[in-house]
Amino acid sequence: MSNLVQKFQEYSDWRSGVVAALERYRAWVGTSELSDASSDQRFARLQARLADDKLTIAFVAEFSRGKSELINAIFFADYGQRILPSSAGRTTMCPTELLYDETFPPSIRLLPIETRAQSQSTSEFKQQSQVWTVLPLDISSGDGMLEAFKQVSLTKRVPVDEAKSYGLYDETDPDVAQSVGSDGMVEISQWRHAIVNFPHPLLKKGLVIVDTPGLNAIGTEPELTLNLIPNAHAVLFILAADTGVTKSDIEVWRNHIGAGAGRMVVLNKIDSMWDELRSADEIEQQIRKQVATVAQTLSLPEFQVFPVSAQKGLVGKVNRDAALLGKSRLLELENALSNELIPGKQDIIRAQLSSEVNELASSKQALLSSRTRNVVEQLMELKSLRGKNRSIVEHMMKRVDIEKQEFDNSLIKLQGTRAVFTRLSTEVFTSLGMDILKEDIRKTREAMDKSKFSSGLRQAVKVFFHQVLENLAQSGQKTDEIAEMMSVMYRKFSTEHGLALSTPMPFSLDKYVEEIRMIEGVYQKQFNATAILTTPQVVLMQKFFDSIASRVKQSFLQANRDVEAWLKVVMAPLEAQIWEHKTQLKKRKQSIERIHMATDSLEEKVQSLEKMQAEFEAQKKTLLLLEVELKAAITNQLASLKAAA
Repeated sequence: MSNLVQKFQEYSDWRSGVVAALERYRAWVGTSELSDASSDQRFARLQARLADDKLTIAFVAEFSRGKSELINAIFFADYGQRILPSSAGRTTMCPTELLYDETFPPSIRLLPIETRAQSQSTSEFKQQSQVWTVLPLDISSGDGMLEAFKQVSLTKRVPVDEAKSYGLYDETDPDVAQSVGSDGMVEISQWRHAIVNFPHPLLKKGLVIVDTPGLNAIGTEPELTLNLIPNAHAVLFILAADTGVTKSDIEVWRNHIGAGAGRMVVLNKIDSMWDELRSADEIEQQIRKQVATVAQTLSLPEFQVFPVSAQKGLVGKVNRDAALLGKSRLLELENALSNELIPGKQDIIRAQLSSEVNELASSKQALLSSRTRNVVEQLMELKSLRGKNRSIVEHMMKRVDIEKQEFDNSLIKLQGTRAVFTRLSTEVFTSLGMDILKEDIRKTREAMDKSKFSSGLRQAVKVFFHQVLENLAQSGQKTDEIAEMMSVMYRKFSTEHGLALSTPMPFSLDKYVEEIRMIEGVYQKQFNATAILTTPQVVLMQKFFDSIASRVKQSFLQANRDVEAWLKVVMAPLEAQIWEHKTQLKKRKQSIERIHMATDSLEEKVQSLEKMQAEFEAQKKTLLLLEVELKAAITNQLASLKAAA
């Protein structure tokens, strides 16, 4: 088992351990009648985050750099042959995602290139199953899978005007112009996008592999530029050892990838430097020199550049040739992926889980403490009645009545707060609503269609981003007002009535603001403000705006869901404590009334409350144990890291 496979298995085991601990915690909270709408929402969010946790690795390269061969060598060598087509020339003609979704049978879903003529992004088409061509994948046959995978390399010839309408023909590019045949036709990919649903062990555990076509597709397929590459946890940028860094390589690295966490450069085909007329030291020196040159050109540390031979590594694995595998240096790249990428991903998920669990645990402990305190207060009250006459008991009843009246007055004031809460909640969606966004998208498309100049096109998109960010800012201001109002109300009930309330569940739209700014940044890099746009670039800009609009709609849809969920639960802890307090006041009054009528029941009631107090204390201990167990599951290191420590 390779280090990468082992580390991914450990990560999957860690995630399963957290899920199991979370389910035990949630089940106990439910049976102990400690659940409420707020905690249910948080539990659901935590479980969804763990269930949907994916690790995406994108492979980016110009064609003929051995990208598909590298994927074969790292992930599919166990099949004893190539699974992804790998030969001279271009073998991957469209962006391809390799993943596993148990709701679909093993298959290859292919999106026809003709969909580029429509004003919808690939992400939007993913929701329309009828548009895709679906081919079954025979996972029992390596040859059968290889034949099926060859679909991603299929091309077709179309008239130049049709290619232009897809944004796939730039007449100002001399290389493209030379590709036109004598019949006036040009070759393009048959498919726009491919999704391979494949039950590979790593894919089943949440790995997603993104195989990109040549670098020219990075600029022409918005799905890659706006979604797949920026969201990948790791990007492997593959160069050829014999050619080094080309001009197009530098442009893609600077504009779409860049140095940072999870960004690695693979210097492939080092076997081209193996020369029997040179000594091993001379070959090593030559490889090191090329690594240093690449690192300097791309402005990154040398340790992020990995010289390998994917082809020899694949042969070494298939033939179980340890010497050849070692010489290929493939294992060094796999170790770097497993030792940096997976623990880094775990740290991100761990931080998100820890924050949620801490708030969740605090609220449950506070609720149990409130119940215990109420029982203790009743016990003290009843014990003070021992040996007291009827008039003192009546006085106690009046005191409870006064306390209840004061609490009821606070509830009347809370009704006023609810009215303001409802008004502000409505105002949040005034600027966050999907209808408003759709209208902004329509206006922008209309302005772009009317404009005949580069500046007009850019201005239309600039106005769109400004309006989107302004809408988010307005909605964020309203959610801040709601949060402040609820904080005041929480403090009021805590101080005046002794309710055990922490601060209300926080909320922010900042992550959506950052996401929109990231999308705008990608757009600005793609279409430099100083450049004059050619006709093909205008078509491409319109295609990009379609994808921009799709990404922004996805962000707004998620923001709407988040706001709606928050509004439903932000008052839940307060309402749960109010219900609890009202119940305890009612029980106190009933207890005193019964004692007023029959003083011999006093001791029975005291014993009952003492038993209840003991039960609550036991519950607190059990809750704390489950909380410690859950936090321990989250903070656990991967098994191999423990062994190293």
